[in-house]
Amino acid sequence: MKDSQNKMKHVIIIIFSIAICLKGWSKDTLQVSSPLGKIAVKVWMGKQLQYQILYDNKVILAPSSIDFLLDKNRSLSSNNSIKSSSVKKVREQIISPVPEKRKVIPDVYNVLSVAFKQPYKVEFRVYDDGVAYRISTMFKDSIYVNNEVAEFAFPGTPSAYFPKVQKREDSDIFHTSFEEEYPLRRIDTLADGVISYSPILVAPDLNPKIAITESDLEDYPGMFLGGTGSSMLKGVFAPYPLEEQATEALYSELKVTKRAPYIARTRGTRSFPWRVLLIAAEDKELPSNDIVYRLGAPSRIGDASWVKPGNLTDEWTIDINLFNVPFRAGLNTNSYKYYIDFAKRFGFDRIMMDAGWSDNNDLFKITPTISMDTLVAYAKEKGIKISMWTLSKTLDRQLDSALNQFNKWGVDFIMTDFIDRDDQKTVNFYHRIAKACADHKIMIMYHGAFPPKGFNRTYPNAVAREGVMGSEFNIWSNRVTPEHDVTLPFTRMLAGGFDYEPGLLNNATKKGTRPVAGVVTSPGTRCHQLAMFVVYDSPMQIFSGNPSEGMREAEFMSLLGNLPTAWDETVVTDGKVGEFIVSARKKGNDWFVGGMSNWSERDVSVKFDFLSDGNYKATICKDGINADRYAADYVIQKDVTVKKNDEMKIHIAPGGGFLIRLDKE
Repeated sequence: MKDSQNKMKHVIIIIFSIAICLKGWSKDTLQVSSPLGKIAVKVWMGKQLQYQILYDNKVILAPSSIDFLLDKNRSLSSNNSIKSSSVKKVREQIISPVPEKRKVIPDVYNVLSVAFKQPYKVEFRVYDDGVAYRISTMFKDSIYVNNEVAEFAFPGTPSAYFPKVQKREDSDIFHTSFEEEYPLRRIDTLADGVISYSPILVAPDLNPKIAITESDLEDYPGMFLGGTGSSMLKGVFAPYPLEEQATEALYSELKVTKRAPYIARTRGTRSFPWRVLLIAAEDKELPSNDIVYRLGAPSRIGDASWVKPGNLTDEWTIDINLFNVPFRAGLNTNSYKYYIDFAKRFGFDRIMMDAGWSDNNDLFKITPTISMDTLVAYAKEKGIKISMWTLSKTLDRQLDSALNQFNKWGVDFIMTDFIDRDDQKTVNFYHRIAKACADHKIMIMYHGAFPPKGFNRTYPNAVAREGVMGSEFNIWSNRVTPEHDVTLPFTRMLAGGFDYEPGLLNNATKKGTRPVAGVVTSPGTRCHQLAMFVVYDSPMQIFSGNPSEGMREAEFMSLLGNLPTAWDETVVTDGKVGEFIVSARKKGNDWFVGGMSNWSERDVSVKFDFLSDGNYKATICKDGINADRYAADYVIQKDVTVKKNDEMKIHIAPGGGFLIRLDKE
C-alpha cells in the first residue's frame, strides 16, 4: 500500500512538473500563422528575443535574434520578459492613388502583438506571401539608439543575390548610390564587414526563396545586410553623421567626416521600421509581391488626385546628340523645343531638362543658351509639361524659392540627385523634401537614392526612385547585361519601383556591346528595351533613347510612347530569376504583356488565362528573324485576335524580348 502511494505521489510530481514546463513553454513560445496556414512564425524570449519561420512545417529561417541597444545600458533583452500577447486577424484593402502593380491591394494578414515587462512592444505580421516585424518603444524622453540586432539565420548553406557595396576611396562604406549588380554568392562566404543594401534574395537549395528588406523607414537609418562568415546575415546601420564636409565638384555633395557612436537619436515613444521577409514558392511570385507597399505608412498628403504620373523623355544618357536637325544640338532652346515636339508627336506627357539647364549649385543661374520663358510658353502651347533636374544639396538650400519658381513655370515633376546616403539625417531629408513638394503640388523622383521601401505609399507624390544600375551605365561600362535586367524584377523591384530609363534605340549583340559616349548602345535587342516599360515598376517611365532615331521609326515610337505607367492589376505568368520573365499588366479594359530574356534565346508560351471573356485585338512587337545578328531588328504585327485561354508561342532572341498590347473590342 505504501509502495502504491509512493508511486502515485511520484506520478503526480511528474505530471505536475510537465504541466509547469508546458505552462512555461506556452507563456514564452508564441506562434502565429498566415491566413492560409502555410507560413508560421514562432517567437520566444531567451537571452534575446528570438523567432523562427516555418513554411509547410519546414524551418526556412532558423532561430534569429532581435534586440534594441539603447543608451544608459538599456536594451530589449536586458532584464526583460514577455508580459502579454495577442493574435488577431486583419482583412482589409488599400486603394493606391498611384498604382505600381495594382489599384486595389488586399491587405490580409494575422498579427501577433507582444508586450514586455520593459517599455517595448514587438509586432509580427504574417501574410501568405511574407513575414514582417517591428519594434516599438514607449519611453517618455528621447532616446539614443546605439545599435539594432536584426539577424537572419538560414538552415543549410544557401546562396543570395547579394549587391555588395563597393567602398569609395574618398568616403566611408555607407556612401553609396545603391547601384550594383546582383551576383549569386554563398552566404557563408560573406565575411564580417562585407555589406549589401537591401533587398537581397536568398536562394536555399530548395524553394521557397526569401527576400529580405524593410519598410516604413523614417527618422532612422536604412538597413544594410552584412556577412558573418556563416549562413546568417545581420542588419548593419550607418552611424549618425556628426560632421559633414561639402565636396567641390561638378556634382557637389555632403560627405560624412565624423560619425557618432549611435545610429539614431529619436523620440522615445514610436514604432521603428519593419523588417520584411518576402517568401515565394516559385520565382514568378516575387515581382508582383507588394508587401513592402502594404507596410508603408498611409498617405500624408491628403487628396492625391493632382498626382499625375506618366511618361517623359530625358536627354542626359545620349548627351543631346541629336541629328538630322537644322540647328546645333546641345543645351539650348532649340534642342528642348525639338524634345517637346517629339513628346507631342508620340504621346509622351513631359520632357525632362536634366543636369546642365542651370548652374548645378544655383538653380537661378540658368544656362545662357536656354530661354525658360520661351520653353515654358512653347510647352504650354503643345500641351507638354516640363520637368527639371536638381542637385539635392542645392535644392535643399534653395528649397522654398525653387519650388515657387517651378510653380510659376508650370513644372509638376522634379528630380533631385546625388544623395548617396541613408543615415538618419539623410532619411529625414527625403521626408522633408517630399512634404515640401506636396505642399506645392509637385511630384518628385530621387536619384542616387535607396529604394522606396514603402515611402511611395506615405508620399504618393514621390512617384519614382533610382537606386538601380540602369541605362546610364551603358555610357561607360559593360556592366549592365540582359541577365542583370531579368534579375532586377526578382530583387531590387521588391522594395518598390525604379527609374531604369529604358528605350535605348542603338542595340547590340553580346559580341557587339561596347560603351560609346553620345551613341549609347544597349546590350540586347530593341524589344528587350521595349519590354522594360511593362516589366519594370515605375509610374514615371523615362525614355532615354535618341529622339532623332525615334523620328525615323514612327510606328515603334507610337507604340512605346502610348504605354501606360500605372496599372490596375499585375500578373507575372512565368519567370526565373536571372533567366527570363513574362509580365501581364491591366489598364482599364486593356492588357499589356512584356517578356524579357537573358543572353539565352528561348521560346515562351503566353497563355491568356488572365483575360476577360470577349475578343481582344493584339498588337505584337517581337524580335525580328535577324535579331540574333542585328539586335535592333524587330517586327510589328497588328490586328491579331486573341481570346481568354488562347495560347501564343513567341521566340525570344539572345538578350531579347517582346511586347503585346491587347485592346478589348
